[in-house]
Amino acid sequence: MEPDRQPTLEGSLVLLRPSTAEDWDALFGIASDPLVWEVHPAHDRWQEPVFRAYFDAGIASGGALTILDRATGAVIGSSRYDNWKPDADEIEIGWTYLARSHWGRGYNAQIKALMLDHIHRFVSTAVFTVGETNIRSRKAMEKLGGILRETGQMRLMAGEMTPHVIYAISRPCRNSPAP
Repeated sequence: MEPDRQPTLEGSLVLLRPSTAEDWDALFGIASDPLVWEVHPAHDRWQEPVFRAYFDAGIASGGALTILDRATGAVIGSSRYDNWKPDADEIEIGWTYLARSHWGRGYNAQIKALMLDHIHRFVSTAVFTVGETNIRSRKAMEKLGGILRETGQMRLMAGEMTPHVIYAISRPCRNSPAP
């Protein structure tokens, strides 16, 4: 069964919904802050033409989600499901960025928990590709229980090939019902 890559997911802090072209202004407003991308390998994503390509690719992927703050209704970021591999029974979660006002306050953890709970109904493993030197994202992955699966994968970011690591989070085992 093909995974639903654009669900609406709701937690106590956030609402995730399918991204649309109309989200451009709000998302670019967040992404245009260079500090959002400071430790990311694509450190130039704050620039309008670079972000436009990134945004358009997200919409085209069919898996982009816009993140709203439940308390205010304001758009605070985006994330995505992509690169579904049916034969490997896995999908990638990533491309996540948040307004700095929402860093370190449990938002990212809730976003990822909602996304994992949803996608694990369809696939056994979610993978996350992280820039090797992006310590902020690597620490976040480890807090979420990500297991380092692969190192040294090269990806083109900001015009240069940069090393990335792959983390995996597998579907939790469900205990069998008692006999």
